Amino acid sequence: MNSVCWSGIRKRGEDGRLRLSATFDSMSYSIELGFPSPLQAAFPGEPMIKSETIQTTHGKRTVKLMERINSLVSVRGESGAWNAHKDAVLPSETALAAFSDGKQCPEIDLIRNAMMGWRFYHDFRTDPSSPIRKPCLAIATPSLSADGIDLAATLATLYVIREDASDLQDAIQDAFPGAELRAWEESGRCEFDLQLEDMPRPFRAHELSDGTLKYICLLAVFMGYRLPPFIALNEPETSLHPSLLAPLARLIAKASRRADIWIVTHSEQLMDALRSESSVPLRRVIKSKGATAIEGLTIGGEYRDEESEEDDD
Repeated sequence: MNSVCWSGIRKRGEDGRLRLSATFDSMSYSIELGFPSPLQAAFPGEPMIKSETIQTTHGKRTVKLMERINSLVSVRGESGAWNAHKDAVLPSETALAAFSDGKQCPEIDLIRNAMMGWRFYHDFRTDPSSPIRKPCLAIATPSLSADGIDLAATLATLYVIREDASDLQDAIQDAFPGAELRAWEESGRCEFDLQLEDMPRPFRAHELSDGTLKYICLLAVFMGYRLPPFIALNEPETSLHPSLLAPLARLIAKASRRADIWIVTHSEQLMDALRSESSVPLRRVIKSKGATAIEGLTIGGEYRDEESEEDDD
């Protein structure tokens, strides 16, 4: 929390806050996190939920459906009246997690279910004992899990359930010319292997190099049976051979037609490849005097280049 909230020098007595929001069609959810107050029973530096809001917009009219200030949660009922729930949540837990009764506020269920479909991929374990290198249970898996342990099932779902992996094979050819990826089910377990052009036999998951295995994980992320509505990846270029960055950019650009994708990268080469494959503007994170900011982002939340385009119009 100390690291997240450090955004430069603050005035004396000013409390650091993290503010997040997401919009789902006509509905929006926002949350504000801060540090524990001296009177709260909490660990030092533990994130405390200071406020949460769900609201809906119809035309020019915006209506709040749920409002939470510290531990007091107020929910608007069907009649339009507010129902207050004091101490219904812990200071460190969200109302989205605590309220499971959809009758009280079905909007909480809608937003919670939407967020549960999101996927955040920070890293994939590729060490020799990683579960990714082992067969997994044969269960139809439309989207790769956050840790990638169901990789074999995600690939086998394309080969066995959908019975069409032509797009996946094309992506393999783009990254590893002459190679062929296979996935199958046997005795209730899913497995896969990769036949490289210059090798006499295919390699099983436990034999693949870290970079090759990670790229296959990325293939499963972007080419699964059903893509999550929102995908976030942190430094997907890690462990990859430089020759794989251009195919990765093409993979991301193609998947962006089916899902919203957020990529954080330190690789200039991947940035250049993404720039050539996509019309979406790339944003550079900068640091000044210890404060983290996004280059070109104004105080009003707009980007300078977007403002100039509007002026040109």
